[in-house]
Amino acid sequence: MSDTILTPELAQLGPRVIGATGGSGTRVTARIVRDAGMYIGTDLNPYEDALSFGDFSDRWINRYITSDDAGRAALAPEMTADLRARLDAHLTGITPGAVGWGWKEPRSIYLLPFLNEQMPSLRFLHFIRDGRDMAFSDNQKQLEKHGRTVFREGWPAWRRPTRSIELWNRINLQAADFGETVLGSRYLRVRFEDLCNAPIETVGQIFDFFGLDGDAEAVAAAEVRPPDSLGRWQDEGKRLLADLERRAAEGLRRFGYA
Repeated sequence: MSDTILTPELAQLGPRVIGATGGSGTRVTARIVRDAGMYIGTDLNPYEDALSFGDFSDRWINRYITSDDAGRAALAPEMTADLRARLDAHLTGITPGAVGWGWKEPRSIYLLPFLNEQMPSLRFLHFIRDGRDMAFSDNQKQLEKHGRTVFREGWPAWRRPTRSIELWNRINLQAADFGETVLGSRYLRVRFEDLCNAPIETVGQIFDFFGLDGDAEAVAAAEVRPPDSLGRWQDEGKRLLADLERRAAEGLRRFGYA
């Protein structure tokens, strides 16, 4: 299957997309790939998110994830035209020497099937952090914007950490299923904890996946700083943690946190 909205030249170099649930630490991955010469855009916020694709997420995620196959087919023409326009704007600043291109917009994880359908050359880096850490993050924007849509059965009367880890569990499992069964070799899952504990090896893995030829040791030394918040869940109450671990048991096991 060929790309529907990219030239052969652009399809050869990208897109390389970084996605995650919010607060995972994706900013460091954007810096890592940029240091190796990958173009990630110029219209970015302080977290290195591509603003145009953030607007795309705002516009489409809730409508897309609540639609059945027929509904998604009906949305596709307008979504495709919008995506094409945003790609044109995003790629305005790309230089001839770029060794790859893409973007970091964590919420691309929600639109992965659509992005893959439109751009079958897509390579997706699924960045993930322990859901228990995520449950106690101050960054709950995805929960605020999309939680009511993800929890189709109704907004649960839980405390915020419980809602947060439920979202983490559902979205990351969906992305992992799609990545492993559909994307195959175009899918890579990287844990934030592995980047912090084995930075050189993990940076090298990211470079290999995106076809980048950077100095993994130098880039890891320059960019990787384990935050004080790593493992913050261990300071929380045992009863709440037991509830979180029960609700997210499948994801915690699958992603190596149990």
